[in-house]
Amino acid sequence: MFKESPILRRKSRQIMVGNVPVGGDAPITVQSMTNTLTTDVAATVAQIKALEAVGADIVRVSVPTMDAAEAFKEIKKQVKVPLVTDIHFDYRIALKVAEYGADCLRINPGNIGREDRVRSVVECARDMNIPIRIGVNGGSLEKDIQEKYTEPTPEALLESAMRHVDILDRLNFDQFKVSVKASDVFLAVGAYRLLAKQIDNPLHLGITEAGGLRSGSVKSSVGLGLLLAEGIGDTLRVSLAADPVEEIKVGFDILKSLKLRSRGINLIACPSCSRQEFDVISTVNALEQRIEDILTPMDVSIIGCIVNGPGEAIISDLGLTGSSKKSGYYLDGIRQKERFDNKNLVDELEQRIRAKAKLLDVANKIDVKEVE
Repeated sequence: MFKESPILRRKSRQIMVGNVPVGGDAPITVQSMTNTLTTDVAATVAQIKALEAVGADIVRVSVPTMDAAEAFKEIKKQVKVPLVTDIHFDYRIALKVAEYGADCLRINPGNIGREDRVRSVVECARDMNIPIRIGVNGGSLEKDIQEKYTEPTPEALLESAMRHVDILDRLNFDQFKVSVKASDVFLAVGAYRLLAKQIDNPLHLGITEAGGLRSGSVKSSVGLGLLLAEGIGDTLRVSLAADPVEEIKVGFDILKSLKLRSRGINLIACPSCSRQEFDVISTVNALEQRIEDILTPMDVSIIGCIVNGPGEAIISDLGLTGSSKKSGYYLDGIRQKERFDNKNLVDELEQRIRAKAKLLDVANKIDVKEVE
């Protein structure tokens, strides 16, 4: 079994979004976007802090008006996570949020009008060390590209993206990342594959408008998983019609499954069958809710019988193997003498997981100290 990811990542240049590196050999970052009215400062700050709490590396905030830009000024003062400002068409908003501390400008150069306006935004970004994100969407391609291709295709998304890239290249600005999102998995994957061959800038991955929590998570996992497995992607957003907090959780779960990032508990659990000696489903669901706050990387296996239980337990940090009335407990792959009453499994497991997490946290701090 692989302890580290066998994936060889595409080489890309690195940019900084605030204090978070994106691209190069930096970890693939996970981000989301607020869905509150930006002018409602309190609600937007509360949502950003909720995203921070579950590990968001970067958060995007829509800034459609000057009033929203003024609200952004207050929001920025109250949060720590880097903020990307989402701006369309009005270059003056870009200049204003840059002044107020935006960590990245999501603005397509080709959509903000005259050359002098584009140049003013790019020069501002250069002077203030703010990167730009080019964001192409299959649902909003330029009219002439729509007419040329008649429908969204990977080649159409690529042409749109390169049109914006060429503008920044002409202005000698290379601190940007690019996305070519679509709601169709194959359309998005095809566009990213083409783009990855054209430029070495960081790529922001996403299957846009993916759907609700369940269906959107599946579509995003399939599409992003295909690209990530090929080494494509430096940052990602899982776009769900759901609480943005769920986007961060799913994003980390995708990276965790590919061993590209380790954050929090990796629960290995059987789907349950007639061999189970305890209610696996309710145990796992209850435990998952209780340990969401634990960020320490750890593998925990919860198997309802002795057929597959021991094999999973010996390669986990903690393992539980179902047995009649009392189940077997493994720590660091070693079977322990103590057994857990099947009626108290959630309490027992939570207690052991938290104790193990504390030990690992201490060990990691000692290791860091020794390296320094």
